[in-house]
Amino acid sequence: MARKALILVEGHRGNGRLYVQEALRFGFHPITLSADPTQYDYLAAEKFEAIRVDTDNLDALIHECSRLREAFDIAGITGSEEEVYATVGKLCRHFDLPGPNPASVERCCDKFVQRQLLAQAGVPIPAYRLALDAAEVESSADEIGLPVIVKPAVGSGSVGVRLCRSFDELAEHSTRLLVGLSLWESTPRILVEEFVQGPYYSVNLMGNEVVGIAAADFGPPPHFVFRQGVCPAQLTDDEHKRITNVSLGCLQALGLGWGPTNIELRWTKRGPVVIEVNPRLVGGTRLLQAACGIDLVTEHLKLVIGQECNLKRKHSRIAGFRCLLPDRDGILDWIRGGAPAAAVPGVAEVKFHIKPKTQIVRKGDYRDCIGHVIAASPSVAQTDAILERAVDLINWSITPLATLGE
Repeated sequence: MARKALILVEGHRGNGRLYVQEALRFGFHPITLSADPTQYDYLAAEKFEAIRVDTDNLDALIHECSRLREAFDIAGITGSEEEVYATVGKLCRHFDLPGPNPASVERCCDKFVQRQLLAQAGVPIPAYRLALDAAEVESSADEIGLPVIVKPAVGSGSVGVRLCRSFDELAEHSTRLLVGLSLWESTPRILVEEFVQGPYYSVNLMGNEVVGIAAADFGPPPHFVFRQGVCPAQLTDDEHKRITNVSLGCLQALGLGWGPTNIELRWTKRGPVVIEVNPRLVGGTRLLQAACGIDLVTEHLKLVIGQECNLKRKHSRIAGFRCLLPDRDGILDWIRGGAPAAAVPGVAEVKFHIKPKTQIVRKGDYRDCIGHVIAASPSVAQTDAILERAVDLINWSITPLATLGE
């Protein structure tokens, strides 16, 4: 009888290891297909099988999966990177396996198309314009009114996202974006959006069910780098109901509803306004697990292999996270205190994303975070105190790049 394998298209610095470990717990042999397996350090460190293949090439992936079927019974195919999730859906359809609707995922991943579909369905969203050059960026900002958010029409992790408060900042950022995007796209596209202000919330859904709503804060503008957050968000019953209804409206408008979805929104004077819909799991699934005991990686894999997921809460706690953010660029000399921090009662996870001797260049997106701490307790105040104690035990040293050149 052939051994069962789970195919993972690309990895993920947050959830990648979790998917591989969960596949092993299910009794499957995990195989990661990646254009560059070396970018996922957990694959080599734990000797997980990885195959180099062009993951932008559907035919190449079909060929590789067909070859693997000669030796394995493929139980399922999935991935946690937004960039390949539509391809995952196409592979699942080709091999008659459960998976997301690729057309819906593709529409959702194009932020301009996503905006159009949400607007048509009456979902509250920021004012927006699509711009193809610097002049259109400026005219769009002029129509919407400064300040505005400027970002690529396709992307994730806040890469290239910036708050522009003046036309000088607008010109500088749009020029940089257009140059970078032109390396990848024949016609670079930029989204210019109204800057919607208010508390930020992140909604995690599995299928058509809201599993958890978290609140989070960002570091200082003009970038949007997560600093800290709490789950569940402290909402009134009316706020929870309205956020839930808007989130379910997003699924209907975009044709989603299979597997995981994450929806980012802000609470404004007119209620919840949707910032983005992401057809995938967010990186911080351990926060939700610490809050209510639901492991979204586990439940997603159940769907991938054709089983029913179980979204019943196992406990109710207040979980929080703090991101470890460097205050300068340079070379990380050392980072210490992970073990003592993890030993603090109430701490659920301590994770460092980079290793000593790694170069740090802050970019104003998710890559700026060099680690995080998650804790849980019966109250917000107690969770905050646990996080404060744990984070105080962690220290690091960075040699500035200018010093290295002297």
